[in-house]
Amino acid sequence: MMAEVDIIIHQPTRLKIMMALLGVEEADFNFLQSALELTAGNLSTHASKLEEAGLIEITKRFAGKLPVTTYSLTEEGRERLDEYWRAIDAIRATPGTME
Repeated sequence: MMAEVDIIIHQPTRLKIMMALLGVEEADFNFLQSALELTAGNLSTHASKLEEAGLIEITKRFAGKLPVTTYSLTEEGRERLDEYWRAIDAIRATPGTME
């Protein structure tokens, strides 16, 4: 039986968001939008889906009068991302899938 990948993570934009957050404690909206070359709406939509799934945490606050939104991976997000990569590796190792 072939491994199943997490379809929430597997969507390319959501995978990019999670990978960008993997190496940092948190990242702000402007950084992610610029680094991943996403529109504001695209980032917001996909980040919301990740938050609903419990994979990231979105924090909104103010710095003076300016709104600041930051994103971070949850522990569950880190675990599910590890599981995702194990599933991808298992698929790659399945005989006949690389022919």
